[in-house]
Amino acid sequence: MTHPAADVHEPEEPETAATPRKSVTPDDRDAPDTLDASEASEVTEEKAEQTLLEQMGGVSGLIYSSVPVLVFVLANAFWGLQAGIWCAVGSAVAITVLRVVRKEPLQPAISGFFGVAVAAFIAYQTGSAKGFFLFGIWTSLVYGGAFLVSILVRWPLVGVVWSALNGHGQGWRGDKQARLGYDLATGAFVLIFAARFVVQKWLYDADQTGWLAFARLAMGYPLFALALIVTVWAVRRAGQRQRALEEAEQADDEAVEQALRAKYGDS
Repeated sequence: MTHPAADVHEPEEPETAATPRKSVTPDDRDAPDTLDASEASEVTEEKAEQTLLEQMGGVSGLIYSSVPVLVFVLANAFWGLQAGIWCAVGSAVAITVLRVVRKEPLQPAISGFFGVAVAAFIAYQTGSAKGFFLFGIWTSLVYGGAFLVSILVRWPLVGVVWSALNGHGQGWRGDKQARLGYDLATGAFVLIFAARFVVQKWLYDADQTGWLAFARLAMGYPLFALALIVTVWAVRRAGQRQRALEEAEQADDEAVEQALRAKYGDS
């Protein structure tokens, strides 16, 4: 008569023993969060660099953007304006097709093709090789003005764009130090666009087409790389400030909870 009782209790022991193996202790749950917090600044910095580089088309995009300009200048020097225009447009088309074949991001290629097409059209209408650079000159002025206005209205575009690209909120605007970092990063772009406009407009008025092409390349992505450094710094600064505010808020909540428990007990 003792055997049935033993049979009844034997299946329950594996279930009871298996339960602790499936349970997760508080230390196990907290360990990944602690690790993420300690590496958050490095991850944020790397993410900023990757996101901005992706918007430019990556390293290959930096190279591709220079090809139509070089092709235009060389073809114009050897065979004239018409050949320069068609060679520039043809190189932009070839780059777009190459990106499609290689399954690379198309947005930078399409933007680049549009810019080359507009520049070529202006050069054709003006009948002058320097007209190829006119669209980029005035675009720099428009972009610089937009970035400057965003600082004046306290919506620095670097912070707005970065938050939009990564699905973050606009809570950083409530913190003066975080907003200051984004103001400085946005200001770096203002200086770059202003320098591009002033220098290239002066070369345009002086009919220095060769030097204009050189300035277009030299003041392009090399200067953008400097602005990228400032942007990464601003993103990291804002991230650190946001984490500090969250930790302070959490500490305040814990202090209030402890005070309530001390006064009223656990109930």
